[in-house]
Amino acid sequence: MRPLLAALCLSVAPFAAFAQNATPLAPVTITEWKAVYGQIETKDRIPARARIGGTLTELTVTEGDMVTAGQKIGVVLDQKIAFQLSALDAQLKAYQAQLDNAQTELTRGQQLLSRGVSTNQQLDALRTQVDVLTSQIASGVANRRVIEEQANEGDVLAPIAGEVLEVPVTKGAVILPGEAVATLGGGGFFLRLAIPERFATSLKEGAPIDVETTGGSTEGHLAKIYPLIQNGRVTADVEVSNLPDHFVDARVLVRLPVGQHQALMVPVSALETRSGVDFVGVTQDAKTALRAVVTGDQQKVNGTEMVEILSGLAAGDMVVAAHD
Repeated sequence: MRPLLAALCLSVAPFAAFAQNATPLAPVTITEWKAVYGQIETKDRIPARARIGGTLTELTVTEGDMVTAGQKIGVVLDQKIAFQLSALDAQLKAYQAQLDNAQTELTRGQQLLSRGVSTNQQLDALRTQVDVLTSQIASGVANRRVIEEQANEGDVLAPIAGEVLEVPVTKGAVILPGEAVATLGGGGFFLRLAIPERFATSLKEGAPIDVETTGGSTEGHLAKIYPLIQNGRVTADVEVSNLPDHFVDARVLVRLPVGQHQALMVPVSALETRSGVDFVGVTQDAKTALRAVVTGDQQKVNGTEMVEILSGLAAGDMVVAAHD
């Protein structure tokens, strides 16, 4: 075995079967990729909030339901509003009765003034009383409309069209004004990345991104890089077509470019493995030999699956692209 391995490692050791298509080896620019996890998020994530406090008497949605913008998804009832409306109605009836009486007194005063029995001062006082009661009724009607609008605000409406992601309350719960009844997601999906800050200067908007999804590998592009670094990480958004939307906040593997370097690359088909050692066929002085090499990462270059050669070859070597 030792003589066999020694013979294979010699740069001029011939081998029997080889292809004649040899090409000179030259350095190429290779993109360095960093593997991170991205999180699938919705572009819009907005809570549907209660506008008044009270008891949640209706809840018509659950997680996973699709809703439209403005759809009623719940009802909050505040029983004090009904009492306030009853009190205002009673007050308006009292004002109306006083107004009817004041108008009757005003009509009688006008008749008495025409007979010379009453005075203008008394008639002006009656007119003022009618005007005051009319204004009080108008104020009461306006207050009633305000309370009616508060009652209408008990309807919890969906702020956007999308999917219900979370429902943190249940029917019958007592909630406060502004409390979230449900969280909705809509507007499409994207990937959000948290990248170590040492790669911040290497990120470029528009750069291609490799994404590994449940449906296979796909490509996206870096849409936005946020300037604020938090906890030593840069936040970035990736636009991906046909992104799986079954689960929000699901994590997927992402490979993003963080730099470039010069490397010697050969086609994967040029490699031959014997006894756990990788060899590449090279031609020299019209002879072909196997040369032991140390390989690095594999990646596609111009559509061809290539492997980086870390040692064993040099620029200018005539590499046999494929062998039998």
